[in-house]
Amino acid sequence: MITVIKKNPQGEALFSYQGEVLAATSRTCIIRAFWTWPDRDLGYARFETGDCFTEYYYTDRWFNIFAIAGKDGQRKGWYCNIAEPAVIQDNRIEQVDLFLDVWVDRQGRVQVLDEDEFQAATNLSATQRHGAREGLQALLEMVARREGPFAEIGP
Repeated sequence: MITVIKKNPQGEALFSYQGEVLAATSRTCIIRAFWTWPDRDLGYARFETGDCFTEYYYTDRWFNIFAIAGKDGQRKGWYCNIAEPAVIQDNRIEQVDLFLDVWVDRQGRVQVLDEDEFQAATNLSATQRHGAREGLQALLEMVARREGPFAEIGP
């Protein structure tokens, strides 16, 4: 098991949870975790107790990707956090969230979320803003090319 620690832009821990490591390299860690919080309807997707999250963390990319499947195994979509490159250690993954998020549905339609929160944030450094913009662009290109976790996108 590994502990994931989500941090704010100042590096303060916001919350943590555990997952099972599925694969790891020097630059990537893929884990499986399950939604254990109360059901949450986001409008574009509903996260429910027991949903399976296959989470992709990178030490050299400004985002992470959560491939989400329901209890029935059906893909719901991909939730992506624009974040500083992950710090991956033997027993934990730490990642600084930068407010921007992306939802990709099963057909590959993309919604960029929380742009207003990102623009209004006064606690982001110039480096964080620059990295977030580059990370968002790289992520959108990855979706368009159906690379990595997005290879499952349907017609």
